[in-house]
Amino acid sequence: MVPTTLLVETAQAFQPGRALDLACGSGRNAVWLAEHGWRVTAVDRSAAAIESLQKSHPAIDARVADLEKHEFPIAEASWDLIVVCLYLQRDLFEPIKRGLKPGGVAIVIVLLMEPGHERSLFRVQPGELVRYFDDWEILHSYEGKSTDSEHHRAVAELVATKR
Repeated sequence: MVPTTLLVETAQAFQPGRALDLACGSGRNAVWLAEHGWRVTAVDRSAAAIESLQKSHPAIDARVADLEKHEFPIAEASWDLIVVCLYLQRDLFEPIKRGLKPGGVAIVIVLLMEPGHERSLFRVQPGELVRYFDDWEILHSYEGKSTDSEHHRAVAELVATKR
């Protein structure tokens, strides 16, 4: 499992602490974080993915929860890093912002609107993602073809830190 390039580049610049990987899927980012000293909680609604992650990496606090049903409350000021990769749920942005400690970092990668997908609820419009974090310090913002070897679609990427 290859972690997201943006996560690796970003996380290496910070002292490991508590990390939350939302909609973690198979756990490629959670595993990398745990292997690099982060205390990781990984959340996904797929029981099979979480069970596999628990078996292969028992140090990761892997939990089954449907984020759309708000089954995992993000505790306020509890996380040094929160990552959401290729999952868009707009009402999670405020809990993510509240969940980070001062100086904490959010890494968000979502699909970007492309021709033929104009009506998709699971893609952001150009400039939309950065507006959710307009009161934060933006460390990285990118819109365009993904540079991640695992994906080739257009994405919006954001790395922001809580002031």
